[in-house]
Amino acid sequence: MSRSPVLLVVAHGSRDPRHAATVHALVRRVRAARPGLRVETGFLDFNVPSVPGVLESLAAEGVEDVVALPLLLTRAFHAKADIPAVLRDAPPRLRVRQAEVLGPSPLLLAGLERRLYEAGLSPADKSSTGVVLASAGSTDPEAIAVIAAIAREWRHTGWCAVRPAFASASLPRTEDAVRELRALGCRRVAVAPYVIAPGRLPDRIAAGAREAGADVLAEVLGPSPELAELLLRRYTAALDAGQRTAA
Repeated sequence: MSRSPVLLVVAHGSRDPRHAATVHALVRRVRAARPGLRVETGFLDFNVPSVPGVLESLAAEGVEDVVALPLLLTRAFHAKADIPAVLRDAPPRLRVRQAEVLGPSPLLLAGLERRLYEAGLSPADKSSTGVVLASAGSTDPEAIAVIAAIAREWRHTGWCAVRPAFASASLPRTEDAVRELRALGCRRVAVAPYVIAPGRLPDRIAAGAREAGADVLAEVLGPSPELAELLLRRYTAALDAGQRTAA
């Protein structure tokens, strides 16, 4: 048995089969990057295995230490309430630490740019291209403020302009942000979905981009090398924080 704590990737889950397929592809990339680390996947809803089921199985095997990593880009309701509630019900023999959510991080911006370049842009296009940072949306003001801050930070890396947009719960919508960037005078407009896996809300982002005539629509972050590296960094940070607490 590995002496390192097990990394449990906690995904939201979706009725859309593309979601689980993307999560599993990302986890395979994480395993390939850290061969000695045991990485498991659990879902909060819709998909199996469930998070409680994985925790029960690990405890039954004799595992004692788990780092639960939320596969979330912002610290909203799921990270603050749902996941802690599930982890509190873990078998008593398990020591479970919850890692921080993935965003914000320079690695996520690098992953977004990778997807934009794969969709047809080049670094030379940055100064004439406006980008819509299109997220799923949230009712949590903290999460919305983080998305706005990321857009401001990304703008300073050379893009003509960057505007946040949301597929649900908040405004503006993707199509409105595309039109705003057109009115601002950006030569071309690109939409960068700030989401991990395909599903209903990413489809809404794509529909808004097409409706408003965006020049470039990037793919979701998916199993990108940047995202896999970020998972491992959050895992290591959770371990380091635990060691400091115990000291």
